Amino acid sequence: MGGILDETKASYRIMDLAESERPRERLARLGPQALNNAELLAILLRVGGKGENAVQLGQRILQTFKGLRGLHQAPLEEVTRLKGLGEAKAATIKAAIELGRRLALAAPEERPAINSPADAAALVMFEMSALEQEHLRVMLLNTRNEVLDIVELYHGSLNASLVRVGEVFKPAVRRNAASIIVLHNHPSGDPTPSPDDITVTQAIVQAGKLMDIECLDHLVIGQGKYISMKERSLGF
Repeated sequence: MGGILDETKASYRIMDLAESERPRERLARLGPQALNNAELLAILLRVGGKGENAVQLGQRILQTFKGLRGLHQAPLEEVTRLKGLGEAKAATIKAAIELGRRLALAAPEERPAINSPADAAALVMFEMSALEQEHLRVMLLNTRNEVLDIVELYHGSLNASLVRVGEVFKPAVRRNAASIIVLHNHPSGDPTPSPDDITVTQAIVQAGKLMDIECLDHLVIGQGKYISMKERSLGF
């Protein structure tokens, strides 16, 4: 019994690791980019659970949810139920993911410029590919193609009859945006545009010409991939 108990506790604490292998010390010495995902999670977790240190717990979290994307997609309640986590640790992880999502738009002086569909997709792909319902959003751009904001307009089962074109441009008028990019996701993971997607895009493009607010593109976001309707001449 005593031998088994000692073995169970052997890897409980980060402090039991050699100093050169501790995530926090490695981050201070080498920078965060040098750490793997489990080590970064370990810094958020601070301590592990019975029989495992924080790095091992981080590895188990990633294995359970099949990587960072799965962890991002999982509801907070599901993450909380994982052995060794609980509400506080799960909330810390979810908060860190959300901060990363917001970082790109955090500072006006560091607004990202959109020079291609890939630039626009990169800002929303991580979050929107994880959504379980369809969401329609509009990216507002200034005259330098810098992102002013990304505004959600609708969510749920979307079709052409539900989308009011005037609502699409209302945020652009309020923010004096020069142009917009329309964004929506397909929860199925397949970004192939539907007939409704094409119909909606045609109406938005035509309205933009009348309002002198150009619709530069409509991106359909799937699971880790996207389609630019402008590049495929669908609705444009």
